[in-house]
Amino acid sequence: MILLFILLLLSYLAGSVPTSIIMGRITQGIDIRDFGSGNAGGTNAFRVLGWKPALVVVLVDIFKGWFAAAMISGLTFGRVLGDIPFNDPHISPILCGGAAVLGHTFTLFAGFRGGKGVGTLGGMILHLFPLALLLGLAVWVLVLIATGYVSVGSVTAVALFPLVTYLRDGTLNSSLGYFSLFILAFIWFTHRSNMARMLAGNENRFEKAMVWRKKKSSLYGD
Repeated sequence: MILLFILLLLSYLAGSVPTSIIMGRITQGIDIRDFGSGNAGGTNAFRVLGWKPALVVVLVDIFKGWFAAAMISGLTFGRVLGDIPFNDPHISPILCGGAAVLGHTFTLFAGFRGGKGVGTLGGMILHLFPLALLLGLAVWVLVLIATGYVSVGSVTAVALFPLVTYLRDGTLNSSLGYFSLFILAFIWFTHRSNMARMLAGNENRFEKAMVWRKKKSSLYGD
């Protein structure tokens, strides 16, 4: 149990690296949470800092989740701290990746005000279930192009994970099945303010991403 605690702590600290806040300080000398949506994630980094700093933010956030699930979860420290008390090989990566997502969302280094966890979660899924990540990414892009709403793309894409897990394994009664249901609930929870703004009609929208509408407007001369 001591080893598990250490691994979870290391994963949380890795996830807590406030990438977008650091990029905001470096590139513009600002706290990104004071601008745009007020969120310390990749989407707001794109909105406030531009695509190049945002790309760095997204890649690092993805790496944090992958690193915790793929690398930190496998540390043993020569077994001097004991063993992981699980026989299921998926549980340790799930717990460590989850700790990184919590670190990103509730970052220790920035007053527990971080991002919504989508990028870091994506990195975790990249290790655990890359096919689901690819399908989710495709759906996210399609929804973003169709609606212009990043939040709608995110909550729609993550809803696929339990379905893909069930189709692959034939059950959700497994560690990956429970994990898929948990992340569905978690991402919907972290996007609750976005959903409230959607209902109120004032959710932030990426008009530039709506290429289908642009083509249609161009065709009809709008």
